[in-house]
Amino acid sequence: MRRLKRLTWIWLILLGSFATASAGEPGWLDVADCGASGSAYQTTAATAAGSKEITVAEVGDFKVGQGVIVSKCNPHFERCILKPPENPYGTSPLGDAAELRGYDGSGGSWMIFLVEVNSADPLTFRWSDDMARTWKGDKVPVTFDWQTLSGGVEIKFKKQAWQPGQMITFQARDHLLTRIERIEGNRLTLAEPAGRAVADAALRHCDSEALQQAVTRALKEKRNVFFPAGHYRLMTGLAVASPEGIVLEGASGGQAVLDISEGHGTCVSLAGGSEATVRNLSMVGHTALGDGPGWHSFLTSSGKACWPVGLKPCSAMHIRNTERVLVENCHASKMNCEAFYCQGDSRSGTKEPRAYTRSLTYLRCSATNCDGNGFNNNDLAENTSVLYCRIVDVGGCSWEGASRFVRFIGNYVRNSGTIAMGNIGSRAEHLEELGSGQHIVADNVFEGRTFYNGRPGGYIVRATCGATQVIVRNNLFVNYNSSGIEIIPGGDARHLPTSNATITGNIMDMTAVGEPPLARTAIHAGSSGVIISDNQVYVRGAEDANLTAIRLTEPAVNLIVHDNLVRACGTGILSDTVWSLVGEIVDAKTFLAGRGSVPLERRLSHRYRGWNLAWFRGDKPAGLSRIESFDPETLRFQLQEPREMKVGDRFEVFAPSANWLIHDNTLTGCLQPVVLNSHGSDTSLVRGNLIERGSASAAKAVAVTGQFKLLDNHLVGFDERSGAAPAKP
Repeated sequence: MRRLKRLTWIWLILLGSFATASAGEPGWLDVADCGASGSAYQTTAATAAGSKEITVAEVGDFKVGQGVIVSKCNPHFERCILKPPENPYGTSPLGDAAELRGYDGSGGSWMIFLVEVNSADPLTFRWSDDMARTWKGDKVPVTFDWQTLSGGVEIKFKKQAWQPGQMITFQARDHLLTRIERIEGNRLTLAEPAGRAVADAALRHCDSEALQQAVTRALKEKRNVFFPAGHYRLMTGLAVASPEGIVLEGASGGQAVLDISEGHGTCVSLAGGSEATVRNLSMVGHTALGDGPGWHSFLTSSGKACWPVGLKPCSAMHIRNTERVLVENCHASKMNCEAFYCQGDSRSGTKEPRAYTRSLTYLRCSATNCDGNGFNNNDLAENTSVLYCRIVDVGGCSWEGASRFVRFIGNYVRNSGTIAMGNIGSRAEHLEELGSGQHIVADNVFEGRTFYNGRPGGYIVRATCGATQVIVRNNLFVNYNSSGIEIIPGGDARHLPTSNATITGNIMDMTAVGEPPLARTAIHAGSSGVIISDNQVYVRGAEDANLTAIRLTEPAVNLIVHDNLVRACGTGILSDTVWSLVGEIVDAKTFLAGRGSVPLERRLSHRYRGWNLAWFRGDKPAGLSRIESFDPETLRFQLQEPREMKVGDRFEVFAPSANWLIHDNTLTGCLQPVVLNSHGSDTSLVRGNLIERGSASAAKAVAVTGQFKLLDNHLVGFDERSGAAPAKP
C-alpha cells in the first residue's frame, strides 16, 4: 500500500509537469486582467465625418477602455517609404519626395502600392497595386503634377535627382484604430474621430495594446502570461524583449487565437534574453496559399532583387538572439512570410558573440495554408529542432536552414516546399572551421509533391551551397510525384560547395496518383563524400518512364552507392556531368569560370590539383587540359600548359581517381537499368549488382560511355556478356 501511494504521488507530479496554465495561478498574469477581450464579436456601426460618436446595431460585449477597429471610415496612407536604388529593402520615410492623395476605398480596404522609377532620362516610372504581380504602365512619364494610380489614389513627384531603381511604397487603408471612451445605449464615443460618414462600417475588437501591456508587465514582474480561450485580433504583434524564462501560454487545444489578418508584422517576437517558452497558441495571418504574390522576387530597374512579400508581411513568430526557446503546440496559417523565423548573431569559428540562439525547439507545431515559408532559421544559430510538426500546403520552403546542428525529425509534409539546407551566401574562411548547414532529416513522411512558389516540382529535401555533414535517413515518401532528395555542391562566387552526406533507409513510393507523372528523380548526388545505401525506390504498377531512381553527377568524388532496391523506374542508376563557361581570361593558363555549375572548391579540398579538364566548342569536344590548381580566394583556375581560350568556351572537370563504388544494388523492371554517361576513372567501379529485366522493355542492362569497370554483375533477362536484351524469337 505504501508503495502504491508513492507511485500515485510520483504520477501526480508527472501529470502536473504537463499541465497547462490557468487563470489565477501564482506567477501567472491573465491577459483578460489587462483589458484583452479575446472576442471575435463584431457589429455594424454608422459613423459621421469628424465625429467621435458612432451608433452600433448591438453593443454586444464591447466595454469602455477596449481597443477597437472601425472599418471604411478613415481613408489614409501609412508605411510610406522611399527606397534607394541600391537597397530595395530600405525603410527611409517618404518625406516630401512625393505627395499622395485621394484614396477612396474603391480598390479595397487595404491596397499596397509600389511605384518604381525605371528611367532617368526621360524620367519615367511604373507602378503596381498588387505587390508586383502585375505592373501598370511600362514607362509612364513623370509630369511633376498629380498623376492617377488606382482606387482614387494620385501621386505627385517632387523635382529632384531621381534614379532608376528608386521606389516609393505605401499602403492605402480605410480603418480607424482607436479605443472606446464611453458607452450610452447604442451610442459609443471613441478616442479619435472618423474621417468620413459610413452607414455600414464594421466595429471589431483589437487587443494589440492590451496584450502588449500584459507582456510588458509580466517581463517587469517576472511572471508568465496566460491567454484564455478566445480570439485576439492584432494590428501589431507582441514584442517580448529580453525574456528571462517567461512562458506565453494559451488555453489548450489551440483555443487561444492570435489573429493578425488585418495587421502588419509578427504575432510574437522574441529579442535577446536567456529563455522563453511559447505554447498552445494558434496564429492566423492574411495570405493563404496562392492569395499573395508568391514566394518569388523581381528585379528592380537597378538590377537588385526585391521580394514583394515584405511590403505586407505577416508571420507567427520571429526570434532573434534569445538563447533558449521552446515553441510547443503552436499553429500558424495564412502567413505570407516565414511562419516561424529565426535570425541573429552566431559563432564565427572560435569567436562567440555575447548573445545568440543556442537552442530552439519547435514541438508539435504546424504551418498550413501559408503563401510563404513554414520554418526558417536564416543565420548560423545552433541546435534548431523541428519535431513532430505538420506542414501542409505551404508555398515557400517547408524548412530553410543555414543554421548548424539542425534536426528535422518526425514531421508530416504534404504539398509544400523544399526542406532547404545550406543557402549560405558566404565563402568566409571561418565557415570551413566549424562547418555550416549540418542537418539530420529523419523519420518524416512526405506525401504528394513539392509545391514551391505556386508551381509543382523540384526536390523536397535539398542540401546545397555550403551545407556539410547532412544525414537523410528513414523517411517515407508516399505517392510522391516530384523529386525527392538532392545533395549538390552549388558552389559559386558567393557560396562554398556542399559535401559529406549520407542518404540511407528511405522508402520512396514515387507513384503518381490522380495526375500525370512529372519528370522527377528520387535521389540525386552531385557532391563529394556521399553514401547512398539501403533505400527503396519504386512505383506501383507499370514502369514510369519519367522517373530516375538514383542520379550521380561529376565532378563529385568519393561516392558509394550500395544495397539499394530499385523497381519499375524509367532509369535506375544514371551518371552525368556538369559544365561551366569561361567567364574571364587572365593569361594563357589562367581563367575564371563564368555561368555554369562546376563547383568553386573550398580552401581545404583537392583544389582540382592534377584534375582533367575537357573542353567543348558548341557541343563538340575541343581537347583536354590538366589543371595545375584552383585558387579558392581569387577563384582562378590555372592550367599546367598554355591553351588558346575564348570567353564562353564550355568546360567540364573530372578526377583522375574519382573513387565511385556502385555495388550490391538490385534493379528490376526498369526501362534503362544503368546508364553511365560521365567521364569516370580508374577507380569508378560497378560491382556485384543484380540487374533483372523483368517485364520492362529494356534493350540493354548497362549503357556505358565513360571509364567504368564492370565486375561480377548478375544480369537476368539480358545476355550475360553483352548486357543486351535477347533477340525476339
